[in-house]
Amino acid sequence: MRFLVMGASLRPGSFNVTLAELAASVLREGGVDVDLAAYAEFQVPGYDAGAEDGQGVPDGARRFAERLRSVDAFVLVSPEYNASVPGTVKNLVDWVSRLKPQPFWGHHGLLMSASPRLTGGNRGLWALRVPLEHLGARMFPEMISVAQADTAFTAGGLLVDPKQAKRMRQSITDFVALVSAVKSPA
Repeated sequence: MRFLVMGASLRPGSFNVTLAELAASVLREGGVDVDLAAYAEFQVPGYDAGAEDGQGVPDGARRFAERLRSVDAFVLVSPEYNASVPGTVKNLVDWVSRLKPQPFWGHHGLLMSASPRLTGGNRGLWALRVPLEHLGARMFPEMISVAQADTAFTAGGLLVDPKQAKRMRQSITDFVALVSAVKSPA
């Protein structure tokens, strides 16, 4: 199996990129082929129907759609801004939604976040889940949120709390098992 993993942040030292790299490592340990994407590869201007009519869907959205179509599942690790999904992440989803056939349709997805706040970015994941499910993505029921991310990681990018690390690994293992069962039913 092949999974796309992306930390949806441009900030150097982003907790969400660190978490995406950790998720990619756990997936690789489980035998999954990982396409670890840099969010900067998919930058797009603000959605504008007039621009779409005149210039089409921008290259960043097309590149993301191509990468999405080339995998069995995706893991999206997104920051939370003001208790919601960052506008840039939603904007990328909006641009990708304009492509046919719909790249999210039928793909399994896992949402993760890391935030210095006590909620760990969970509210932003709920806001992101809605448009992805609307576009036909099959979102894994459990979402992984790392709270107090400014102290949650070691210098090497591992989770400090062994219980949290175990829970994250189990969630990723369960997600892989679900995708595997759907892709290769017994």
